[in-house]
Amino acid sequence: MTSKPEPWYIHAILYLIIAVLVVVLIKVAIIDPKEVVKAEKYNRTESRLRMTNIKEAEILWFKKFGTFTDDLNKLVDFIKHDPFVDSVRKAFDSLTRRPADPFVALSHGEFSPESLFRTPRSRQFYILQIDTSTNIDTVINQYGRILRVDTTVVIGSRYYLEDPDGYGTIGSLDNEALKNSASWE
Repeated sequence: MTSKPEPWYIHAILYLIIAVLVVVLIKVAIIDPKEVVKAEKYNRTESRLRMTNIKEAEILWFKKFGTFTDDLNKLVDFIKHDPFVDSVRKAFDSLTRRPADPFVALSHGEFSPESLFRTPRSRQFYILQIDTSTNIDTVINQYGRILRVDTTVVIGSRYYLEDPDGYGTIGSLDNEALKNSASWE
C-alpha cells in the first residue's frame, strides 16, 4: 500500500494562513498597545496642560474680581477679551527678560482659550466648582434680646477643578492650603 502524497497547494495555503496569523498576532500584541499607550500619554499631558491654563485663568480672575468663578464660558471670555489679561500676557519679567505670560502652550505648540472647555479624550466638560460659605452672626443687646441676625455669604474663595477622565484635579473646596495645587505636582 502506497500512500498518495498531499498536493503542494494544501501546504502553500497552510503556510499562508500561518503567515497571516503571525502578522495579526504581531499587530495585536505589539503595535496596537504602543499606539494605545501613546494616545493615553498624549491625552494625559494635554489635559494637564489645559487644566494648568484654567488654573492660571482662575488666578487672574481672582486678582481682578477678588473671587473665583465656576463658569468656563465667563472664564474663556475673560481670557479672550479682557484688557487686564492682555496686559499680563504681553508683560515681560524685568529680571529674566522673558515674557510673563502665565499660560502654557498646548501639545500642538500654542495656547488657545477655546481648548479649555473640554477634555481631549472624551470631549466632556471639565468639572469646575467654587465654594460658597454662609456665616451667621446673632447680635444680642445687653438685656439678652436678639437685635438682628447678620448673614454673610462668601462666594468663591476656593475652587476645585477635575478632569472627568481621571487625569487629575486642581484645588480643593475644603482645604485652603490646596487652593492652587495640582494633584500631579
